[in-house]
Amino acid sequence: MKIIQLIKKLTLIDFIKGFIVTLKAFFRRKVTVQYPEVKTPLSPRFRGKLALMRYDNGEERCIACKLCSAVCPAQAITIESEERTDGSRRTVKFDIDAFKCIYCGFCEEACPVDSIVETNIFEYHMTENQQRIQTKEMLLATGDQYRDQTIENKKKDSRYR
Repeated sequence: MKIIQLIKKLTLIDFIKGFIVTLKAFFRRKVTVQYPEVKTPLSPRFRGKLALMRYDNGEERCIACKLCSAVCPAQAITIESEERTDGSRRTVKFDIDAFKCIYCGFCEEACPVDSIVETNIFEYHMTENQQRIQTKEMLLATGDQYRDQTIENKKKDSRYR
């Protein structure tokens, strides 16, 4: 066994194998993307910024069942609800801590009415610490702004569910 190792060291077999791999990679076509100007296509299953959706009549979908908050492994979702005069529950407070959120998609899977969705927005930032809490109004505005795109992506993804 030691003789084989000695022969490998003297003949530089491992070095030559590594050099061959390097040479193969050297002559391949490069795949560098000039990011801000050129963007690569995103999968319809991409999980980005969270949003709350509305029904076609404009009413928010969230029924305050709190399943998304229960299933969230990072405990990033805070929900407070109250009962309406017609007996249904609606959210008063729906906050997501963007620093805690790990974008796992469990909240989206747990929601029985498809209220919370993950859009394909990945280019967003927060300049101040208090912006990390995404309120119900911010999430609804995101959902309204990217509604058509999100619905289209969900249709493309539906065959995999």
